[in-house]
Amino acid sequence: MPPDNEPKQYDLEERTFEFARDVRAFVRQLPHSLANVEDVKQVVRASGSVGANYIEANEALGKKDFVMHVKICRKEAKESRFFLRLVATDGQTNLEKARSDLVQEATELMNIFGAIFRKSQ
Repeated sequence: MPPDNEPKQYDLEERTFEFARDVRAFVRQLPHSLANVEDVKQVVRASGSVGANYIEANEALGKKDFVMHVKICRKEAKESRFFLRLVATDGQTNLEKARSDLVQEATELMNIFGAIFRKSQ
């Protein structure tokens, strides 16, 4: 286990899996409304797609295929962030905190995949 002052090392495949899993746990707690039902469908798809496309990138047939999948990972992380911001929490503090944490993780994943994309050019 790393000391408290060192950044935690992440396996990116595991990190994207945990993001998708955490999104699913979050949306199960949301109030049910017509808008939330539709936004939840989108955020669940997008959050899972981040990890699925990262797996595809790691199995890429070539550099172009790798770069394409990394770009999709970034796009899906950005879409996840968008729909996370849209869902209604009815002001419940615990849900607002969970959403904030997930939005932060989506932003970090966007930045990671953006850096991978830039380094792959």
